[in-house]
Amino acid sequence: MGELTHFDDHGNAVMVDVSNKDITARTAVAKGRIMVNADVMKAILNHTVKKGDVLGVARVAGIMAVKNTSSLIPMCHPLAINKCQIDFEVHKEAGSIQAVCLVKTEGKTGVEMEALTGVTVALLTVYDMCKAIDKSMEITDIFLEKKTGGKSGDIFNGKDLE
Repeated sequence: MGELTHFDDHGNAVMVDVSNKDITARTAVAKGRIMVNADVMKAILNHTVKKGDVLGVARVAGIMAVKNTSSLIPMCHPLAINKCQIDFEVHKEAGSIQAVCLVKTEGKTGVEMEALTGVTVALLTVYDMCKAIDKSMEITDIFLEKKTGGKSGDIFNGKDLE
């Protein structure tokens, strides 16, 4: 377990100084899912949700969230994002939609928070767009699946959601 670096000698929260770190290629992949009922699933797949193309709008919302993560997470560094991709896997029989967010950059700090924020906002957008049909949807299983680059090296958490 690493040492916590977001506190100074007096216990005050601080942004980590990354000025002496090397610039490296960094990636992160986060996943999560939303559980929906048959009516919501049908409306999404048939493009009959009154607010529009649910997964298309959720994809854009996730990308926007990635680009704005440092505005939401106080100690998160602003980063130049080289790539952001949000994909969805629809599991009709299971009543779930999995969101996957891939983020890439070259920098002094990683993009794990960006990937986690992107997947979360994408799923929240699905909820928002479909809540008129059903408010009992459940967002669940949000986690960092993979990260590469940086001092701590590569990490893979191959959790299977299905």
